[in-house]
Amino acid sequence: MFQTSMSGLFAATALAVGAVMLVSAPAAAAQSKTVWDGVYTQQQAARGASSFATHCSRCHSAEPNEAERRPLAGKAFWDSFRESTVDRLLDYVSRNMPNGAAAGTLDAAVYGDLVAFILSKNDLPAGAAELTKDSANGVQIIAKGGPGDLPNGTLVHTVGCLARKEGGGWIVTSATAAERPNPKPTIDDATRPLGDRSYALMFLLTPLDAYAGHRLRVRGLLIGDGGKGGINVSTTESLSKTCP
Repeated sequence: MFQTSMSGLFAATALAVGAVMLVSAPAAAAQSKTVWDGVYTQQQAARGASSFATHCSRCHSAEPNEAERRPLAGKAFWDSFRESTVDRLLDYVSRNMPNGAAAGTLDAAVYGDLVAFILSKNDLPAGAAELTKDSANGVQIIAKGGPGDLPNGTLVHTVGCLARKEGGGWIVTSATAAERPNPKPTIDDATRPLGDRSYALMFLLTPLDAYAGHRLRVRGLLIGDGGKGGINVSTTESLSKTCP
């Protein structure tokens, strides 16, 4: 069924942060909705449990501490999808489940049921309306206490100003908060507002001397929760010769 890449669960694809834009009131409301608001029904999760048993249980466990099959609940789920959105979880499941040649072949309603089941197994509350592709859009997957730093080892991207680090090496300053890469970005990294974060760029494979002072897009793995130890860089891209 699902493939894993981060924290031994799913190949995360996962969050775009807000930019200065005009949005309608319904769109703004959707962006503020979270998994704690009840975005599926109990009946839908029950159907998802049946579909899970048929299509997924050979490779995955619905319990958090199963050793032989990859769990889709507990720490594995939260490490893979916290600070992402339900529509991106649904999109991934819809494209990659069941694992193998049958990936993406189930009905859209079945994929919605499966995601409802996943949410229910992570103790997220049911609501009055069923989860659909449209209703899942922008629903944030966050801890009950609110948004937090992404965990160590998460694949992320950020945009900031490239500068030399004191003592040697490179750092991005005025950077956006590190976020999971979005396969369908809605924000232009070349013009988006920058932030107040700084990340040391570690294990660089290519020289960056020519890009000092540039607006730089960085992709890689967080070192420490929230990137306290920096980013283990996989790719960089200059977006502008000046920054900000």
